[in-house]
Amino acid sequence: MHIDLVDRDRYATSGPPHEQLAWLRANSPVHWHDGEPGFWAVTRYEDVVHVSRHSDLFSSSKKLALFEELPEDQIALQRLMMLNQDPPEHTRRRSLVNRGFTPRTIGALEQHIRDICDDLLDKCSGEVDFVTEVSAPLPLYVICELLGAPATDRDKLFSWSNRMIGAQDPDYASTPDEGSGAAMEVYAYANELAAQRRATPKNDIITKLLQPDEKGETLGEDEFDLFVLLLIVAGNETTRNAASGGMLTLFDHPDQWDRLVADPTLARTAADEIVRWVSPVNLFRRTSMADQVLGGQEIKDGDKVVVFYSSANRDASVFPDPDVFDIGRTPNTHIGFGGGGAHFCLGNHLAKLELRVLFEQLARRRPRIRQAGPARRLRSNFINGIKELPVTIA
Repeated sequence: MHIDLVDRDRYATSGPPHEQLAWLRANSPVHWHDGEPGFWAVTRYEDVVHVSRHSDLFSSSKKLALFEELPEDQIALQRLMMLNQDPPEHTRRRSLVNRGFTPRTIGALEQHIRDICDDLLDKCSGEVDFVTEVSAPLPLYVICELLGAPATDRDKLFSWSNRMIGAQDPDYASTPDEGSGAAMEVYAYANELAAQRRATPKNDIITKLLQPDEKGETLGEDEFDLFVLLLIVAGNETTRNAASGGMLTLFDHPDQWDRLVADPTLARTAADEIVRWVSPVNLFRRTSMADQVLGGQEIKDGDKVVVFYSSANRDASVFPDPDVFDIGRTPNTHIGFGGGGAHFCLGNHLAKLELRVLFEQLARRRPRIRQAGPARRLRSNFINGIKELPVTIA
């Protein structure tokens, strides 16, 4: 079988190459994939979890966590972002940021999220684009709430996120510099927010993060700017594309939509099944820090190692009938928020809350929603994204 797991045009037309991934899980679960440079493609659940939980052996910092190769000067700057750090630096940063993402803090947002969903659905009638009218605004409004920013800023956040994530998609970025330009605009925005909160503290995550913790430690200016960038991208893209992909999947599985409409409380398990099925983050990159053996393959110190969550979440050794979409699936030990370890998604509870409330309200209030045209996918091998999903809402 011809193996190409990173062809962006393939992702744009039909999503992850599940037939290739299934073949690899069965025949070559740790597979040398040609490229510039070549890399080890890790496709089996057990191996993805192993890589995720051993930061000492598989580094996020040495060559960063994203698939693309960057020059050394850019790598040095990006290492200030939690995504691209290893313990103990990552542990310190995460302990500072965790203060804004406690279960109590997130749980207190449920009614606000429900109000946002109701407001979005109230404004929808006839034929609309589900992405721009529902799935994208929801996490953006929530991020504005977390930042203590006005809701009117959501359009700026939407544009910045699209330009940074969609750098290889002609709809979002006309030149390779577009993503860098968006990042610089985010840094300026973060600096302005920080200045406002220092002058006038509020009850929001920004104020909490600017204050010293119990040890007297605070985030540096660059660290803070990069956290805001990470929140805008990660907090938006994962929920937005899980919601869009979940709606498309429910259109493709009308029996499961009917189940949800009959019992909207299934939204709790449906949220996890949507994340498993869609796997909004397709892959992350690590760098081997030693000569070692993984999945029977000898990996050298410095080798590029890429874990594929889209594949691990369809591993039959973990998920009975993995190619069946079942909104009542339980247990559901998917790794759509990462395979555990240091980089398990900080906002996983928030993302699941947003998805649960959105699909519960959709089932209760818009049971006759229907697909009105073909979905358009993002040209990206990193994010399994939906750019457009026409729907009819009665």
